[in-house]
Amino acid sequence: MLAVVCLVLTVEPANGRVLVLSAGLVATLVINVLLMRRAFAPLSKLTTLMARVDPLRPGQRLESPGPASEVTLLAQSFNAMLDRLETERRDSARRASAAQEDERRRLAGELHDEIGQSLTAMALQLNRLAERSSDGTRAEAIDARDSALQLVDDVRSLARQLRPEALDELGLVPALTNLIERLSARTGLVIERDLERSLAPLAPDAELVLYRVAQESLTNVIRHARATHAEVTLKNDPEGVVLAVRDDGRGMDGEPAGNGGLRFMRERAVMVGGDLRITTGASGRGTQVRLRVSSEQRSR
Repeated sequence: MLAVVCLVLTVEPANGRVLVLSAGLVATLVINVLLMRRAFAPLSKLTTLMARVDPLRPGQRLESPGPASEVTLLAQSFNAMLDRLETERRDSARRASAAQEDERRRLAGELHDEIGQSLTAMALQLNRLAERSSDGTRAEAIDARDSALQLVDDVRSLARQLRPEALDELGLVPALTNLIERLSARTGLVIERDLERSLAPLAPDAELVLYRVAQESLTNVIRHARATHAEVTLKNDPEGVVLAVRDDGRGMDGEPAGNGGLRFMRERAVMVGGDLRITTGASGRGTQVRLRVSSEQRSR
């Protein structure tokens, strides 16, 4: 543009130079605006992505703006930084979860072996006392024995919540079956299940996350959804294994909250690189929690 202006000023008569200079200035400004807008468009996308990045929703990346340039290098560096942050978050979450599960296992063992056995011994002593007591004190001894037996059941239930024995000893499907039957019997909620037994091989961390997400989802249904029916499915798919928990309750208003049980589920999904989606039905009724985790073979 400058070369053209210099050439025109050389050959143009004096009375036409003002017009040429004005046209050249306007053309230069327009071209600069267009070029600069195109050059800085990736920066605008980058700032937008920075504002909406959520550590609990990994995988968001900035598309490459095109040929190699400073902006392209900046976008690539930003994506690499997200890769490192997500990897470190996943590793730290795994370490924290492993420590938590070890502590849960220890507490569950102590509750079952120490407190549970002590309460059982107490119940046996109270039973013998009731047999030897007179009619006046036998009823009180029987009530005390029944209370001790109820405490034994409560302690065992708490131990199962801390660390499900069936998951360690029998595997994921029997553990989920046991969980569903216990919750249905305790609350009266009708819970249907469709659990595929021939699942793709899963890492122990992935099995634990699937169990915990199912447990937390059903707990939320019982506490908040006011549902009469729920369904739990566990299936293979080309990407790995998919868990889905659906209910016919009141659903959720807007975007799911990022705290409490929902945050717990998202953190667990991030830990194993899973894809967690929580949606409400089109009519505003019912909620679906869907988690996909990669199989052990696919992860390798």
